[in-house]
Amino acid sequence: MPIAQPPTREECQIPGQAALALPLPEPFRGHGVVIQRSAVAGFRHHEAPLLWPTLRAGAPLDLVRESENTTDADAVAVYWHGRKLGYLPRGENLMAASLLDRRRDLSARIQRLAPRAERNRRLCIEVLMR
Repeated sequence: MPIAQPPTREECQIPGQAALALPLPEPFRGHGVVIQRSAVAGFRHHEAPLLWPTLRAGAPLDLVRESENTTDADAVAVYWHGRKLGYLPRGENLMAASLLDRRRDLSARIQRLAPRAERNRRLCIEVLMR
C-alpha cells in the first residue's frame, strides 16, 4: 500500500476562508524538519473547542503514541500543555506512529487556525523531526 504524501501548505488552507496565520515565535523557527502537514482529527470530541481562544499559530505541540487505541492501531494523539486536542488523521498517521515506535524525536506545532472552516479542518499542524 503506497504511503500518502503529506498535504502541502496550500492544501491545509481553506479557500475563501480567513485563517489566522501569525508568524512563528523565534524559538520554533527551524526547529526540525517538517515531515508532515495535517489537520487535527477529532477536533470536536476533545478539548480543542474549549481551548480554541488560547491556541496560537506556532505554538508547540506534543505527539503521543497510543498503541493500545482500539479504534486505530496507529493512533497518534496531539496535545497542547497536557490537554488533548485530537489526533493525526487515520491514514496520515502511519509514518509518525512508526517513527515514534522507533523512539525518534518528533514534535509538532500549530501551523494555521481557521475559525470558519469545517471542524475537521480548523486546526492545521506541522509534524517535525529533529
